[in-house]
Amino acid sequence: MSLKAFHVFFISISILLCLTVGGWGIQSFVTGSNSVGILVGLFFILLGSALVVYELRFLRKFKNVSYL
Repeated sequence: MSLKAFHVFFISISILLCLTVGGWGIQSFVTGSNSVGILVGLFFILLGSALVVYELRFLRKFKNVSYL
């Protein structure tokens, strides 16, 4: 596995984790069990969105580099 393939895999997993934690935080706020959940949820959703932008720019920059 090349460094590019590992990087794309790792960032993709990080995006999924951020969006999952963000959804959990917002769900926690909606059910009323945690008032800080909205801050956690919004922070991680914004972080996940930033990682999506980062990954797209990374792929565009290294489009000529092989995955092997």
